[in-house]
Amino acid sequence: MIEEKVFTDQELKAMGERTLDLVLASIEVCDKETAKKLSQRMYNEFSSMHDLYRDWLTDVLSFIGRRFGDEVLYDVMEETVHKGFSKLLAKRYSGKEPHRKLQILATGLRGHLQSLKIEEDREKYTIIVDPCPSGGFQIKAGFYDRSDGFLRIKKAQPMTFNRPEFPVYCAHCCFQNMVIDEISGEPLFITEPGKNIGWDPCRVYIYK
Repeated sequence: MIEEKVFTDQELKAMGERTLDLVLASIEVCDKETAKKLSQRMYNEFSSMHDLYRDWLTDVLSFIGRRFGDEVLYDVMEETVHKGFSKLLAKRYSGKEPHRKLQILATGLRGHLQSLKIEEDREKYTIIVDPCPSGGFQIKAGFYDRSDGFLRIKKAQPMTFNRPEFPVYCAHCCFQNMVIDEISGEPLFITEPGKNIGWDPCRVYIYK
């Protein structure tokens, strides 16, 4: 048993402080180098948590699909995605002008810690995600190819965009597309997985 303390009370206090608060404090005293280091630390913290929950969710969906089959997996995703997106997103998006929907969606997608390419034409806005830092990253990293890898849904069906051997995480995009603007009755946005999913960019459309 170690009798002496390893950390001082000040070090323990600092360890428990939000990184954001430390960044802002560094900016207040014009300590640019510390602010830069802390900003990178904050990025690393969020990235680790993002990946943990992404992969945990994918493992849960894989377990459900393997244990109970496609029909139960469909019901689970339909229920949870619709409930979550309807409660969290529909209220933010519904009734908003298309340009405002684009701003809200871009804010959310930046939470994946990947830059976006955004285009506009007369018909729509297009967000191009290349590379995809969620489902696409899992595919490129080989998470579906390991002996204990994630589930690929074998049968082509609506939740796989009618493609066989579809990565289970990416199936949530089908259910996302079903969430409706309560005012206009139109989908909030439409996600189109890349042709060679995981390697080709995914696109998200908001129609004007």
